[in-house]
Amino acid sequence: MNDLAAHFERLLADAFPLSAVRAIEAGGKADALWERLEESGFLDAMVPEEAGGAGLSLAQAFELFVLAGASVLPVPVAATLLVRALLAQEGASAPGGPIAIAARVETLPQGGVRGHQVPCGMTAQWVALSQGDGWLLLPVAAARREPSGIHGSLRADFHWDTLPAETIRAGTRVDWMAAGAAITAAQLAGAMERVLAMTVAFANDRVQFGKPIGKFQAIQHQLAVVAENVAATRMAAQIGCTAAGCLPEPLRAAAGKARASEAASLAAPLAHAIHGAIGVTAELDLQLFTRRLHEWRADFGSEQHWNRELGRAFIADGRGALEFMRASLIPTNEEISA
Repeated sequence: MNDLAAHFERLLADAFPLSAVRAIEAGGKADALWERLEESGFLDAMVPEEAGGAGLSLAQAFELFVLAGASVLPVPVAATLLVRALLAQEGASAPGGPIAIAARVETLPQGGVRGHQVPCGMTAQWVALSQGDGWLLLPVAAARREPSGIHGSLRADFHWDTLPAETIRAGTRVDWMAAGAAITAAQLAGAMERVLAMTVAFANDRVQFGKPIGKFQAIQHQLAVVAENVAATRMAAQIGCTAAGCLPEPLRAAAGKARASEAASLAAPLAHAIHGAIGVTAELDLQLFTRRLHEWRADFGSEQHWNRELGRAFIADGRGALEFMRASLIPTNEEISA
């Protein structure tokens, strides 16, 4: 971990302890905590230096996305980092407040728009979405916001009858599904690393038949499976974010999110199996993470969605599997060392 990521980790631990996450999931306000992020300057980490930011590429910001996932942030920090960078490229100033991304969009007959199942929509103040050959940034205050109704979920649907006067328009097409998949895969990696650490600690502390349950071969096997998937997720998510600019290569993002979502579906139930009945209680922190794993698994496309996209691309490519992977999925040495 570099110095920038280490400082960001300390900031998140102080500003967003799990007690704050619980409070915000229960309907509490995130304004004061978000203000601390604004003051820190981290939200402009991907904004070009000439526009006042740090100029990080998507690849260089990867660790920040991972840390956001490890803190199960109830606000769309990763999405805000990305959208602010894209606004700066358009020569536009970013508004204050959390920015979410809507990949599933429906255009309404009277010129309105609807965003479906927007991640962190309940704490967002702006929503970025595609329209025509460009994209829009719409204020949440002008929309009807509908929560998902799922316990602890921060997803929401938004309905704008007409485009409000405060709408910010951008003329560059953005693949929000791929962009969201790349940053969500990184967040899944961070959350799964925390789940693994919590589960190993529990297995070492919980004693049955005179010894810690982590000494039993069956538990060791389950922990090994979780650890394997955590390692694979980090590698795949990092490949998904390997890009020189702000936006991912779509097929790399597809591979990263497909592997991360698959891993989440394996790691979460195994962690609960090792914890036993106590793992599902509200008092234990585990459920804060595993609920997010299940939700993020589906956000911006599940493994089924992205595996289909990869399969179509492979068939269209016409080359063998190894040649396809080398050309479309595996970063070059120059990209890795950049």
